[in-house]
Amino acid sequence: MTQLRAEPYWFLRHGETDWNARHLSQGRTDIPLNETGLTQARLAGRQLADLFEAGVRPFTHIVSSPLKRAFVTAEHVRDAIRDRTGIDLPLTKDADLQEVSFGVQEGEPMGDWYNTWIAGTFVPEKGEDFITLKTRGIQALNRAQDAGEGAPLIVAHGALFRGLRAAMGLEINVRLPNAMPLKATPEEEGWVLKLLSA
Repeated sequence: MTQLRAEPYWFLRHGETDWNARHLSQGRTDIPLNETGLTQARLAGRQLADLFEAGVRPFTHIVSSPLKRAFVTAEHVRDAIRDRTGIDLPLTKDADLQEVSFGVQEGEPMGDWYNTWIAGTFVPEKGEDFITLKTRGIQALNRAQDAGEGAPLIVAHGALFRGLRAAMGLEINVRLPNAMPLKATPEEEGWVLKLLSA
């Protein structure tokens, strides 16, 4: 099993989409940000630009899922930092940061099946199992650590972050809010997650 490297990183879930607002399973379906999601992405960019403007360099590069809801969120962050500070961070895509494929469940309401999927006792037809998601998420994050001089900002998805939570030895099925930057830091007692307050 691929191991997650004990190095700090930042994570940002994409802004809201219409399917998020309707509590539908998105998975790999490439749903765009809605107006709320675009506003959230701009706010996240301002929050992170504030850190750079204050002289903090929290991350040195951005690696995003190629799905448009994540990549557009990442572009807003990159642009806000560049426009405020003149720092033009590299922004790249990694296909392994895509959201899980939920197969026939995509576009359907979220339900109790989600818990059994995490437990490994259920996989939607034509979908991806949780262990596969976790493994590729670990591999993508490890690659992102090698892609720059400092910590990366990962811009991706909720289920993918559940895979990373599993890799960090944390409670798995915790919903991460849309477009709220989070720092993950390995400590002696285990990983510590801290949301950047608005």
